[in-house]
Amino acid sequence: MKKKNIYLEIFSCFSKIGAFTIGGGYAMIPIIENEVVEKRKWIAKDDFMEVLAISQSAPGLLAVNISIFLGYRLKGIKGSLVATSGSILPSFLIILAIAMLFRDYASYPAINAIFKGIRPVVVALIAVPAVNMIKSYNLSPVKIVIAVLVLAMISFAKIPATYILFTAAIISISCTIYKCRTENRAKK
Repeated sequence: MKKKNIYLEIFSCFSKIGAFTIGGGYAMIPIIENEVVEKRKWIAKDDFMEVLAISQSAPGLLAVNISIFLGYRLKGIKGSLVATSGSILPSFLIILAIAMLFRDYASYPAINAIFKGIRPVVVALIAVPAVNMIKSYNLSPVKIVIAVLVLAMISFAKIPATYILFTAAIISISCTIYKCRTENRAKK
């Protein structure tokens, strides 16, 4: 049996995802998870959730970030470059083709109907990862309240997510330091 080139396999996997996912990074999450966790078993579900959390926290596009981190987990820097290239290249070529053709056909009712029909599907594709994350985290009542408060702060109070992430990191680090100090005192 001939051994497959892992880099070609990574590129092929991410190219397929990049080519057939409409709706951006969040719509890609369930498809990427299915490919790398379920089908190919490249990483475990818990590892995927960690990569997803890091990808969402990092600046930049989610689809690119998740490709970078998953590629790195699989095969280091080369894997990162291959996965990212695979993820970006099909989208770039499709957008280029659409841009070249769209200006001539943008006023056609059929084209407008297609885009209107795609919108609800994109919303559903974005909602799936949120529901899956909620299920997989086994959130306690306190964590659910925190999640709802953060959602309200971002959605209604228009507080930038970066401020909330920064504040959460400071609180988490402070609590960890306090807990460690308390445990050290108890041991003495």
